[in-house]
Amino acid sequence: MRILITGGSGLLGQYLNVELSKKDEILTLYNSNKGNCSRFNSLKCNLRYYGKVSDIFARFRPDAVVHTACYSRPDICAKLPKEEVYAINVQATEDIARLCNENNTRLIYTSTDLVYKSSETGMVTEDSELNPLTLYAETKLEGESAVRKHSDNHIILRTALLIGFGLEHARNNFHLTYENLKNGKEVRLFTDQFRTPLSLPEAADYIGKLITSEARNEIINFGGAERVSRYEIGEAICDECGFDKSLIKEISCRDVAGVPQVPDVSMNTEKLRSLGLVQKSLRENINLICKKSISDTRKSSGGNRVEIGQNVSIVQKKDQGTGALTEGIVSRILTKSKTHPRGIKVQLESGEIGRVKEIK
Repeated sequence: MRILITGGSGLLGQYLNVELSKKDEILTLYNSNKGNCSRFNSLKCNLRYYGKVSDIFARFRPDAVVHTACYSRPDICAKLPKEEVYAINVQATEDIARLCNENNTRLIYTSTDLVYKSSETGMVTEDSELNPLTLYAETKLEGESAVRKHSDNHIILRTALLIGFGLEHARNNFHLTYENLKNGKEVRLFTDQFRTPLSLPEAADYIGKLITSEARNEIINFGGAERVSRYEIGEAICDECGFDKSLIKEISCRDVAGVPQVPDVSMNTEKLRSLGLVQKSLRENINLICKKSISDTRKSSGGNRVEIGQNVSIVQKKDQGTGALTEGIVSRILTKSKTHPRGIKVQLESGEIGRVKEIK
């Protein structure tokens, strides 16, 4: 099967590159940062240019498209011209839906749980009341409408908060929280904002299975099974990774200016489970995420501890988008801990600073 991925250098997109390439032929599209797209069949593409997107369809002839590309952060959307956000989140989505229909291509569209009206009891269903409060959520809902109108073979995934480590340049709240706690830094987390978080590895795996499922023209709540606050996620990180819980400080979303008041968009995910996609528990996922982080760090350094005088390959900050490696001899070790999810930071004898990816 040939699968086209948009937003391939994004938080979820990079996990899709890894997962979907295991058994299918992929073409992954990026716009600015390459991320791990550089290690896969990929193209730079601004989705605002319909002609270029149409040409990609004609040449690659995808059997399925996973459309994740969008302006995805509400705070960023609020600062951009409204027309620019609409061009990517709505018009480009409509273009892709039309092209999918013209080419008999299945479309998986990632929307957001933020399209829902906050619920006093939580666990909203796919039929619950909608009330997008941000430009981001508003445009994702309009993207849903475009998909339903122009595609005859689609699945819309109202995606929950995604947890796990960002790959390459990508970062999310979970990753930043983990790093701060690991480094003994205080974190402030909401006690009154509830979601049903889904792990990034599970999300990529489930999308791969949904592509070949019998589900068609469905809206699916795409999240985990548990309703938790961000504070509870922080507690789970501490419990599973052995960090100090006293570093977590309680705050209310009402106390932070500019935060959209969407206290509870936790989702009922029975429809997802009815398709055979049964989520792991939050703590099980966090345990696996932390263990994989340590394992990947060890593998990236050949299972050995980085030491002064070793010949290593590093990725400098300026090369994070391409993954280009710089080889040299370690003169200083800048990371205090023995392991780090993104690699040990060192300075080479030649002066360059970066994170170790290989030990020679």
